[in-house]
Amino acid sequence: MTALTLAIVVAFVLGYTCIATESLTKVNKAAVALLMFVVCWTLYMFDPLQYLNLMHPDYTGGIAGMAEKVTTIIQEHLGDTSTTLFFLMGAMTIVEIVDQNGGFNWVRGVMKTHSKRALLWRIAFMTFILSAILDNLTTSIVMIMILRKLVADKQDRLIYASLVIIAANSGGAFSPIGDVTTIMLWNKGLITAAGVIMEIIVPSLISMIIPAFILQYYLKGELKMPEENCNCNADLGDLTEIQRRAVFCIGVGGLMFVPVFKSITHLPPFVGILLVLGVLWTTTELFYSHLTHGHEECECGTMKRVSNLLSRIDMSTILFFLGILMAVACLSEVGVLSAMGEGLNVIFDGNHYLVTGIIGVLSSIVDNVPLVAGCMGMYPVAATGDMAVDGIFWQLLAYCAGVGGSMLIVGSAAGVVVMGLEKITFGWYMKKITWIAFVGYLAGIISYYFIRTFVF
Repeated sequence: MTALTLAIVVAFVLGYTCIATESLTKVNKAAVALLMFVVCWTLYMFDPLQYLNLMHPDYTGGIAGMAEKVTTIIQEHLGDTSTTLFFLMGAMTIVEIVDQNGGFNWVRGVMKTHSKRALLWRIAFMTFILSAILDNLTTSIVMIMILRKLVADKQDRLIYASLVIIAANSGGAFSPIGDVTTIMLWNKGLITAAGVIMEIIVPSLISMIIPAFILQYYLKGELKMPEENCNCNADLGDLTEIQRRAVFCIGVGGLMFVPVFKSITHLPPFVGILLVLGVLWTTTELFYSHLTHGHEECECGTMKRVSNLLSRIDMSTILFFLGILMAVACLSEVGVLSAMGEGLNVIFDGNHYLVTGIIGVLSSIVDNVPLVAGCMGMYPVAATGDMAVDGIFWQLLAYCAGVGGSMLIVGSAAGVVVMGLEKITFGWYMKKITWIAFVGYLAGIISYYFIRTFVF
C-alpha cells in the first residue's frame, strides 16, 4: 500500500469515526460524510495515474488525459449513487403522501394490539415479508411510519425500529429483488431465484426470529397509543375512506409493482419509483381539486399537497448517503476493497463460510454493494462446486452481505434511513443491538451449513 493510498484510508477511517461518534461530537453525520467524500477524492488526485494504471489497465491517455478520465470515473460512480438517491427520495415521498393522507390508518387498525410483545412479532413478520416483496429500504420507511401511529414511547419505538432494520435486511437477503446485492448477483446469473429462495429463506428467517426473541424481553407492559392532535374532519374536505384506501393501494401497490416494471422495461428501479410517484401525485391532486384554498392545509399537515410535502423529506439523510457512497467508491478505485477480498481468501485458505462471514461483518462497516461487486469481479464462476451458479459461495455472499449490514446502524440502506427518521445514534445501536444482530447472523450461517450438508 502506497503512502497516498494509506492517506486515503486514514481519511476514510477518521471520517467514519466521527460519524460513529456523532452523539459526542454533535456534528451532523451528513456534513462529515460530505467532507470525507471530498477529501478522499482530493487525495486521489495527487497521483491519479497510479490508480488508473492499477484499476483501469486499458487506459492509454497518459498524463494529458488524466483529468478527463477521472472526471468520467467520478461521474459514473455518481450516476450509480444517484439511482439509489432518487429511489430513496421517491420512496420517502410516496410513503409521506400515503401517511399524510391517512392511507396507513386502516393498517394501524390491523396491527393494533395492547401487548408490546405481540406488536413486536407482528412488526417483525410483516417487515420480513414486505422486504422480500418490495425492498428493505422502502419497507423500512413504511414500517417506521406505521410505528409512529402505534407507539408513543420513544424508547420503545427505538427497540421496534431496530427490529425493523434487522427484519428488513433478513427479508431482503433471501429474495432476488429484496436487496441491491441479491439483485446484482441475480442479474449476473450467479444465483437463481428458485435456488436463493429455497436455500436462504430458513437462515434469513432464523436471523430475524432470534433477535426478535431477545428483543421482546426489552419490552414490558401495555402499549400507549400516540395522541391524535388533528382536528380535521370530513366537513373540512378531508379525504373519504375510499380515497384514503385508494391512496394506500396506489402508493404501496405501486412500490410492489416497481420490480415488475423493471423486469418488463429493463429500466433502473428509480424510474419505476418516479412513475409511481407521478401517478400518486396526479391522483391526490385530482382528489383535492374540489377543495378551496383555505381547506388545503390543516395544522398537522394531513391535507397538504405533494408540492408542500416535498419539504418534509429528510435531505440530511440523502446527503449522508451521497457522501458515504462516494467515499466508498474512492476506496474501490484505489484497489483497497479488491485487495481486502483477495487477502481474506488467502488468510482463510478458501474456506467460503469464513470468507463470506467476514465479508458480511465488513458490510456493516462499509457499503455492501462495492464489496459484492468486488467479489463478483474477483472470483470466477465455476462449472461445479462451491463457486458454481447457486453454489455455496454465491448464496452465502447473498445472505452475509444482506444480513451482515444489520450489525451496525450505518451498515445498510435500511439502517441509514431508520437512523435518519428516528434519530437513533450510532453508539446506542452498537451498545444495545449489535450483539443481538450478530447472534442472529451467526445462527443463520450455522443453519445454512446444516441445510447444505444434510438437506441439499
